[in-house]
Amino acid sequence: MHESSVPYFSQWETPGMTLPVLAEGSQALLSDPLWRHSGAATIEEYARWAMNVCGMACLKMILAARGEIHPTLELARACTVYGGYVVNEIDASIKGLIYAPFVRFVSERFGLGAETMTNVETSAISELLSKRRFFIASVHSGIRWPEHEPPAKGGHLVLVTAASQETIRFHNPSGHDAASQADVTLPLAVFDRFFANRGISVEA
Repeated sequence: MHESSVPYFSQWETPGMTLPVLAEGSQALLSDPLWRHSGAATIEEYARWAMNVCGMACLKMILAARGEIHPTLELARACTVYGGYVVNEIDASIKGLIYAPFVRFVSERFGLGAETMTNVETSAISELLSKRRFFIASVHSGIRWPEHEPPAKGGHLVLVTAASQETIRFHNPSGHDAASQADVTLPLAVFDRFFANRGISVEA
């Protein structure tokens, strides 16, 4: 599979932050030198949100593919207005991405045709992409190490840009190096071990 023409963005402003985040949690993001690019008002706001914005990074890539660049946290705040995230002010937790409000958000704000998809077989993704250009897939975040067996499926979002009957190609917002970030290509059987059989199809 050739490289995609879709720009890559990490959910961290500095793409190399994945391993520190895995080691230290969100505290590691308090040392991200590029945090201001996120659209956050403070580095604390950035660190709080960045753990939860894999879906916004996917949206940022979709919008960038048509020539629009939006700061990740600006997208997250706007999506929250629609109910795509639920922020608990008591314990500072953030719940989301919630698919149905996200679909409304991208339709109304950006004119993107989108649909929540469930019970999606991995082998059917290529057909989905023949109808809409992108598929935001729910996978286990451990897909950055595809040789490992994941403890579960889902919980993290990646942007699928191409698929065939043998392989699938995607951008992973929390890949830890170049090989696990942009245009990752895996056999369908490997992707299937991580894939929760749900996601959002998007037409740019």
